[in-house]
Amino acid sequence: MQVLRTPDARFDRLTDYPFAPHYREIHDADGTALRVHYVDEGPRDAAPVLLMHGEPSWSYLYRKFVPSLTAAGHRVIAPDLIGFGKSDKPAARADYTYERHVAWMSDWLTALDLQGITLFCQDWGGLIGLRLAAAFPDRFARLVIANTGLPIGTGSSAGFDAWLTFSQNVPLFPVGAIVNGGTVRELSADEIAAYDAPFPDESYKEGARQFPTLVPITPDHASVAENRAAWAVLERFDKPVLTAFSDKDAVTAGGEKIFIERVPGARGQPHTIIPGAGHFLQEDAPEQLSALIDGFIRRTGASA
Repeated sequence: MQVLRTPDARFDRLTDYPFAPHYREIHDADGTALRVHYVDEGPRDAAPVLLMHGEPSWSYLYRKFVPSLTAAGHRVIAPDLIGFGKSDKPAARADYTYERHVAWMSDWLTALDLQGITLFCQDWGGLIGLRLAAAFPDRFARLVIANTGLPIGTGSSAGFDAWLTFSQNVPLFPVGAIVNGGTVRELSADEIAAYDAPFPDESYKEGARQFPTLVPITPDHASVAENRAAWAVLERFDKPVLTAFSDKDAVTAGGEKIFIERVPGARGQPHTIIPGAGHFLQEDAPEQLSALIDGFIRRTGASA
């Protein structure tokens, strides 16, 4: 496997991202070494809040969560998925599969030996993060699920179909513009540049290009069986689960219902719809979401 690594200079002087880098080396099943980058801030003896990003963003998405959550006493960990951010990027699209992504992040999670985790997940951060919760339920204390799903081949939304078509046909994959298009507020030029920073040229974007094709929206997609098995675990998950979807996301609108109906830990929780927020609700409502996470931890601490 050929692996690309974004030069560190690409990340110099990013707006509102002063966090020291942390790295953990994992190995693919073929033996290839891959370096995973993650933010790790706050007291080391505190239970971790794990912030999982999706497509085509990276841990920069959570830059406004970190200071508020650490100020509240939480340890905050935000990894970059393989193919994104400061993490290594396999050069061939065929190197990226759903199951490889799950395996890579499983190895990273167990290497750090994280316990008592509060997961916040959005987009592919949910498709992967919820698989982690199903694979290692004893490591997770609670889940906060936002603008994501765990598909099992039963179709997709018109919004996702449009995104899939665009992602596979646009000549140059405009990462920063894509994130900006998925928010209600207009990102600044510096913020857009920060989302572009991990990708010096198109050769670094094979993971970002491949992700939309991996969502198991038909019975013939890979990972349908694995996601069904994960649902079987989540349908027994009785620790606290909260949904926080936004009101202006055509891709995942209504996606909270299946979690509220099928996951025991979601029953009786104060599920919320975040107003005035797009697909990347972390950009539109960071203060509200940070407060929601902190309040959820404090309210459910005794039961987790």
